[in-house]
Amino acid sequence: MDKLSMQSTNGVQENIEKIQSLFPDCVTETIDERTGELVRKVDFEKLQQNLSDVIISGREERYQFTWPDKKKAILLANSPVNAALRPCREESVDFDNTQNLYIEGDNLDVLKCLKETYLHKVKMIYIDPPYNTGNDFVYEDDFAESSAEYLANSGQFDEQGNRLVTNTESNGRFHTDWLNMIYPRLKVARDLLTDDGVIFISIGEKEFPNMAKVMDELFGIENRLAFFCWRTDGNFDNQARIKKCHEYILLYAKKEQNVLLPKAIDPNIDSSSKIFKAEIRNTIIKNGIKNPICEVTIPKGFPSDVENAVIEKESLNWPQYSHNIEIENFKTKNEVIAKTGWASRAQLIEFIRNGFQPVIDTKGQSTTFVMTNNGAIETIKKRGEVSHVISVLNGMGGTQKATADMGELGNYFDYPKPVVLLKYLSKMYSAGNDIILDFFSGSATTAHAIMQLNLEDAGNRRFIMVQVQEPIEENSAAYVSGYKTICEIGKERIRRAGRKIKEDSPLTTQDLDTGFRVLKLDSSNMEEVYYTPAKIVQGELFKQVDNVKSDRTAEDLLFQVMLELGATLDSKIITMRNEELGMRNCEREYTVYNVADGYLVACFDKDVTDEVVTSIAKMHPLYAVLRDTSMANDSTATNFEQLFKTYSPDTVTKIL
Repeated sequence: MDKLSMQSTNGVQENIEKIQSLFPDCVTETIDERTGELVRKVDFEKLQQNLSDVIISGREERYQFTWPDKKKAILLANSPVNAALRPCREESVDFDNTQNLYIEGDNLDVLKCLKETYLHKVKMIYIDPPYNTGNDFVYEDDFAESSAEYLANSGQFDEQGNRLVTNTESNGRFHTDWLNMIYPRLKVARDLLTDDGVIFISIGEKEFPNMAKVMDELFGIENRLAFFCWRTDGNFDNQARIKKCHEYILLYAKKEQNVLLPKAIDPNIDSSSKIFKAEIRNTIIKNGIKNPICEVTIPKGFPSDVENAVIEKESLNWPQYSHNIEIENFKTKNEVIAKTGWASRAQLIEFIRNGFQPVIDTKGQSTTFVMTNNGAIETIKKRGEVSHVISVLNGMGGTQKATADMGELGNYFDYPKPVVLLKYLSKMYSAGNDIILDFFSGSATTAHAIMQLNLEDAGNRRFIMVQVQEPIEENSAAYVSGYKTICEIGKERIRRAGRKIKEDSPLTTQDLDTGFRVLKLDSSNMEEVYYTPAKIVQGELFKQVDNVKSDRTAEDLLFQVMLELGATLDSKIITMRNEELGMRNCEREYTVYNVADGYLVACFDKDVTDEVVTSIAKMHPLYAVLRDTSMANDSTATNFEQLFKTYSPDTVTKIL
């Protein structure tokens, strides 16, 4: 049986494997001082020799984007973490059936925990990171400060001892600290995207240039799809001489060549831009040099947008009609001659000749003609669902409107993003059962938008929200109402939004997933001996009989094992007891977890007998996991592998 590592992937080792595939002579082995095990290292001198024609060294001038501690930020992104995501049923909604996740904890560590299992599985990422205004929570990562500086600059800690700091403009590292926060998170997040995946980033103007440079470096400028300018409808400083009423949304692809055109966008979103209207109406009466006056016969049955009317010829300027027009049941009752300058005369004649059927142009756009109640003739261009967007986002409201729109959901969050904006972005590149990730979840607008969008287009998108347990100011309305962290606000908003969506549309939401599993980042479930057995001295051996921490549950272990073995955190979990396992004569009760219909079967009970092992093997799982201290006796431990060889030889057995 193989032993599980119970830690996130090591980004450095992954990169070494890539180098070894290209330059095998540049990778060697050495002893890891921490574990005493053999590990692979890069021989940089040999690597430099292999790249001698292109290497840049010394102080030679070059184009680059750098800042203090950038190297440490890169190392931080690559380093593994011994952490666990512990399930919290009591704060979840429909825990056993939902495919949505809400994860509490520092997003860098959470992303590292997710990386191996969710590698290339996330279709879209949206983040609204701190804008570096001087007042926002920024980061927990400590780079170069001494312990005294660490404490002096902080004053706030979460339950894990991580500092929660603000980044004031008086800080000489104002931009540096922000870059060191955002860089490793984006570097890890990129690996989660599918090859046709995209990432949207909301950002203000202070860090917009730096964010663009970071994204150009991590994703490649060739994968930059757009810089959207979102007009925020008046969320500006009234005292400012220049009223700044816009923010930016960056859009990058994982691989531009794999990304399809934006999916159908709701054409009614933007009331100020013709490109998004479901239909565009324009008069075709245009007298002038380019449109000289001429006659067109308007036959009986020509469509009108009024039900019944009589249009008198003397009351009109243009077009001039030969006599009065009678309209009945939205159609003209008599033939008339219309005289004016026509902007679309050829199309109008084609429309009449075709028996009032829509005229289709070379772009596939449908055009019909209609007579209005004042006798004017207009075109109606039907756009339906468009396959393109424009880079200026209008008509979606601003954060002040979004705050008001939350209404009964609770106005406990300053300037959230509007739901309509997140729906709009999500509809561009996601559909079906795509996964959407937001690792700066805040008030959970993204989750709200995904549930609403799934209702509207019958999708089954799944969301993953990640948010650090940032404390709320004690003088805020949210704090007075009983909320202590942003996570508490976010989770309650999802609960209320889900309930309201189902209450408003009871007939169409029976199968709509408005639940979510709550998981909380914590230290690993395993004792330190699990990772560094060589450091345990002889006198402490008997204290380390159990390598699992005493306060951890079987479900805690299960979710950490799921991540390591590639079972997504929303996987269906069936809890089986003796009767379901076919063991009716056992002296004690056992609990076995069946994850994703036999992908993983695990039992973390003690005193596991041959009968339990046999029952698990007969389920023919892909993976079977037990604790190394689970075996009831030496006989069971000896028989373990033989039982699987007999009943399920293809099962991969693991221990922890």
